[in-house]
Amino acid sequence: MSTTQGARARARKEVTAAIKEEARRQLAREGAAKLSLRAVARELGMVSSALYRYFPSRDELLTALIIDAYDSLGEAAEQARDATAGAAPVPRWTAVCEAVRGWALAHPHEYALIYGSPVPGYAAPETTVPPAARVGLVLIGIVRDTHERSGLTELPLPAGLRPEAERMSADLAPDLPPEAVTALVAAWSQLFGLVSFELFGQFNRVVEDREALFRHAATRLAQGVGLG
Repeated sequence: MSTTQGARARARKEVTAAIKEEARRQLAREGAAKLSLRAVARELGMVSSALYRYFPSRDELLTALIIDAYDSLGEAAEQARDATAGAAPVPRWTAVCEAVRGWALAHPHEYALIYGSPVPGYAAPETTVPPAARVGLVLIGIVRDTHERSGLTELPLPAGLRPEAERMSADLAPDLPPEAVTALVAAWSQLFGLVSFELFGQFNRVVEDREALFRHAATRLAQGVGLG
């Protein structure tokens, strides 16, 4: 790459980052439904036509913000997993869950973008799927490690649920028992339900020590997927 091309690439990267940063500020002020390319351009002192060279539509900018948010959350979960590599399964699990909660509390508007109300008129493309799966893959990995090293505790499964459990297992983690995969899917939804209840105000006037409740609930989720 020539010096000129390198400078252009750096400049494009810097402008792209500035656009996304201003868009995040707009999300915090107005919410995702009111995200406007014209407003972002105006705040940056750009003409709209110049911004469209970076993001041709609002949906493309939303997609970039969603992918960034999922990746940032996934990185937090992966760092917690790696930092507890030598720990027992339950503490590893709870560390990841607490990292998810910590990220959400530190980035409430980005969390709302990916786990809040759907944005009217926006349909997330397939490119958002791999980033969205990062936290789930971390949790699956902890269960898989435990299954391979010491085995999982026995998990009940109603006979009527077995066909669906086997289908989910084949799709998500064919090397794990269907019982464990079913419990993982339930735990994944409960984890984000706990975080969302705290972040969106459903715990107001109900739960005061939310950290203690979350830690207890995360431990119960770990036990529910067969970790101990």
